[in-house]
Amino acid sequence: MSNIRITKQFTFETGHALYGYDGKCKNVHGHSYKLSVTVIGKPITDSSNVKFGMVIDFGDLKKIVKEEIVDVFDHATVFNRNTPHVELAAELEQRGHHVILVEYQPTSENMVIDFADKIKKRLPEAISLHSLRLQETESSYAEWYESDN
Repeated sequence: MSNIRITKQFTFETGHALYGYDGKCKNVHGHSYKLSVTVIGKPITDSSNVKFGMVIDFGDLKKIVKEEIVDVFDHATVFNRNTPHVELAAELEQRGHHVILVEYQPTSENMVIDFADKIKKRLPEAISLHSLRLQETESSYAEWYESDN
């Protein structure tokens, strides 16, 4: 049986700021992110299995990505916990805002690495994460490929 890649796309709104950056992105701002998740595997060949013919049920993939990424990052503001932004984060949290503190500079490049790690841990054994594409703007995105890592 051939390996098949399937992709599911997700959208979420997230704010961030890049501490120490020398451009506009040092300011708190947000993006309408588009995340494409591609997995690879062999379609199920057992005709008695309710998921016969599928690599993974799109609903199962959706559940994983929503729980690990979308529901966590949607309408949150992300800051690097190792910067003075922690003071701003504390102020925002006191005012009821959803803030995420991460161990990295919250660029698309680092976020896509983080997302890959989270998704890989949740995939069924016979399914592999092939790639992620995190689109920050209409013309800018970061990609992660298992084959590069």
